[in-house]
Amino acid sequence: MKKTTHKIPFIAIIGKPNVGKSSLFNRIVGRKVAIISDISGTTRDRVFRKVQINNIQSILVDTGGLEFEKKENIEADMQTQAHIAIDQADLVIFMVDGRFQPTIDDFEIAKILRKKSKKIILVANKIDRNKKADDLANWHQLGFDYPIDISVTHNINLDKLENILSKNLINLGYKEENQEEEQKTKDIKLAIIGRPNAGKSSLINALTGENRLIVSDISGTTRDAIDIELEKNNQLFTLIDTAGLRRKGKIEKGIEKYSSFRTIDAIERSDIVCLMLDYSVGIRAQDLHISSYILDAHKGLIILINKYDLMENKEEERTRINRILKHRFDYLSWAPVLYISAKNHKNLELILETAVQIKNERNKELDQEVLRDWLTETIHKHHPPSAGRNRLHFYTLIQIPSATPTFEFLVSNKDSVHFSYQRYLENSFRENFGFIGTSIRFFYKNLDKKLIKKSQPL
Repeated sequence: MKKTTHKIPFIAIIGKPNVGKSSLFNRIVGRKVAIISDISGTTRDRVFRKVQINNIQSILVDTGGLEFEKKENIEADMQTQAHIAIDQADLVIFMVDGRFQPTIDDFEIAKILRKKSKKIILVANKIDRNKKADDLANWHQLGFDYPIDISVTHNINLDKLENILSKNLINLGYKEENQEEEQKTKDIKLAIIGRPNAGKSSLINALTGENRLIVSDISGTTRDAIDIELEKNNQLFTLIDTAGLRRKGKIEKGIEKYSSFRTIDAIERSDIVCLMLDYSVGIRAQDLHISSYILDAHKGLIILINKYDLMENKEEERTRINRILKHRFDYLSWAPVLYISAKNHKNLELILETAVQIKNERNKELDQEVLRDWLTETIHKHHPPSAGRNRLHFYTLIQIPSATPTFEFLVSNKDSVHFSYQRYLENSFRENFGFIGTSIRFFYKNLDKKLIKKSQPL
């Protein structure tokens, strides 16, 4: 089995139309992300979501159905994206409809997959518990291991499928997260992310003082994620330049589609992401889409407003843009905003200084007693809402060693912690402890019932 260099594994779901790919995708993700329909070709673009496969963080990719009649326009584009998903995946789920016998299209897909140096998991969907094993024997003709029989609709054997996926991911070298402290490296990995032509390559050239990357007005010049080492003030940085991310529906045919995989992978292996916005064109929906990838990855974040030199009334324009950012990026209020000019080398040193500060914030450890005192005071200021007769109680708060600041609340009933109260806790937490420029992960865990009787709530 071919080993991979991805920071986080990609798992692609491949198959003909209407075999249940999107239903399986939604089931593993845990919510309806991909659109489900009996109409062939509903999934036109690849859909990405980060998931946990038995404690192994992965990127699950849903694809359009593969067909082998001549396709034109958008249908042809769907086929291209499915083929790219296969090439970029570390693990492929080949999904078939187990109610029927293999078709010509199934054999054609199998032929393509056998040529790839990938681990292929053959999955026969739409199988009920009364289906005889002999009925699936013909699927062995496709050249893979005996199919895993599942029913997404009736939730049959999905645990078995996830166990098999996790075993194969471990064989590829991926490890389960066990809440032990991740290895901290001396360098700061800084990914430069943004829409095409925002000035990402120009920024890296300016930071390094060399024309290391091609700069062009033509959108999409950068195709791959490129690592460049830089040392400033005795601090080593790894700058990761990436292709411009567009909304899924705007990704062009061909090689540019590979760029979205590599950009997401660059986000995953970075410590801090610089989200680069182009002042000359304003904030667009694509910028919000890109920010969602960064937020899901729980990374440090700096928002860069590039082409600052084009502002006529700088103070007035900064006030206006800050107001827009506060409204449109309200979920990223903790991220510092820097106004720069890659072209004129304005405020570039501030980027690296801020990155060092954020890395220190991400490594910050808080004393247990300090956390307990803060939680006690915060709860007394604003008690959590009650759920029916059962009042929600908090017992303690602990910090979990992790590359991302992670904290665990022990409570009487985690399902009673309302979203608005979670937001209240995070806002209060940041006011007291900072953690500027980095996301924070809060987990809520039920205290053991035997311990609840012996414990005094805060």
